[in-house]
Amino acid sequence: MLTRGDSMRKEKIERILSILKKSEKPVSGSEIAKVLGVSRQAVVQYIAFMKEEGYNVVATPRGYVLKGESGNKKLIAVKHRKEDIYDELMTIVKLGGKVCDVIVEHPVYGEIRGMIDVSTEEDVVKFVSLLVSAKAEPLLSLSDGVHLHTIEVKDEEAFKKILKALSEKGYLLREEMLKEV
Repeated sequence: MLTRGDSMRKEKIERILSILKKSEKPVSGSEIAKVLGVSRQAVVQYIAFMKEEGYNVVATPRGYVLKGESGNKKLIAVKHRKEDIYDELMTIVKLGGKVCDVIVEHPVYGEIRGMIDVSTEEDVVKFVSLLVSAKAEPLLSLSDGVHLHTIEVKDEEAFKKILKALSEKGYLLREEMLKEV
């Protein structure tokens, strides 16, 4: 039997799902809170409940997104300096890719993943601006520039173009780039 609290939680979760499904861009917790008439912290709790129920809700620097199984996802290995982040991301999105995340290997914590979620030139500008204004070190600084990205592409042809462009710029990690330890 559902309690009144369970019923209200279910209703709020359904409303959040509706908001996320209708949006083509990430939706901030503050925006969701305003629509629902609840606090930002309440939204965080509802998102936690949604994740427990199996919804693939992801927090990005610009807000929440509901992830589906659209597009082809590929993992690429790259290496570059932090000064090259803007160029790397722009290269990918200009060729039709979406950069979902960045993954680095840490000697203590193992795999560390950060959500990037950029698919347009505007997204890249906002992401890099946030990185700079927050004075945050990018994850690649933990791994001497070596990192992975999950990228989403519409088809194999787009993926090949992205790989070629990254390779030409020297960003694509190749065997000869690996250092002997």
